[in-house]
Amino acid sequence: MAERIDLIARDRSTASLSAHGAEPVSWRVGGRDYLWSGDPAHWNRHAPWLFPVVGASAGGAVTVEGRRYPMGQHGFARDLPFAVVERSADAVLLRLTDSPRTREHYPFAFRLDVAARLRPAGLDFTVTVANPGETPLPYALGFHPAFPWPFAGGERAKGGGYAVAFEEAERPFAPKVGEGGLLLRDEQPVPFDGATLPLDPAIFTEAFVLRNARSRVMRFTGPGGTAIRMEAEDFPHLAVWTKPTAPFLSLECWTGHADWARFDGELADRDSQRLLAPGAQAHHGVRLSLEG
Repeated sequence: MAERIDLIARDRSTASLSAHGAEPVSWRVGGRDYLWSGDPAHWNRHAPWLFPVVGASAGGAVTVEGRRYPMGQHGFARDLPFAVVERSADAVLLRLTDSPRTREHYPFAFRLDVAARLRPAGLDFTVTVANPGETPLPYALGFHPAFPWPFAGGERAKGGGYAVAFEEAERPFAPKVGEGGLLLRDEQPVPFDGATLPLDPAIFTEAFVLRNARSRVMRFTGPGGTAIRMEAEDFPHLAVWTKPTAPFLSLECWTGHADWARFDGELADRDSQRLLAPGAQAHHGVRLSLEG
């Protein structure tokens, strides 16, 4: 059983993270949990971190200097134990570093730090990717939290008055998702109403992937005015996903995305994969807030 780290803040706010994947598994405000329960009947995760790739890799592998390395969906960080580096009543710093196990999939030195801090009605994350190696580090990072739907009364059927409100009006088309989770050049319409996506389980045959989104903020709004707000810092791609029969909604932010179908190049050349110089660090942030 992975270690569980409990955080407490004022105003009846609590949160818990698992050392397994540095994954938040609970975020409670006023006695109600606003993170998905992880019910395996629908989806057995809560809010995983995705690294060193986001999404599927063509052929289930990545290529580095001509050699193929097996790489599962969304990388491996979500399935590995993180070390607890620092902790206090309302904050924790968790760390994953390269090991013989990670080098079987990703032949690079790296450090991945996930710092979480709880505040009244809010939960903030700062993620640092560091390259202690001597060669550029190709990486992608993502956050994949899911929230109960409904979370503020009403019903999920036909949307129940729920929506996702974006900071800016987004392009109303997204890549189709093909076999094995690879992206296709063909597009699907996204049924926006201005800067809002009215929710209905029937619209989700696959995820809506908003590449190079204009917005940095998404608000999952309920019928009574309550909203779960997610603000992303240095995550250019956003996604909205659920399963048609599952009582949750996932709002995602990514620096990279799945391979395009039939991609056969090097990992460093993967679309949206970032290259971190030797000795450099990159910082990304996510801020969750309950409004209303």
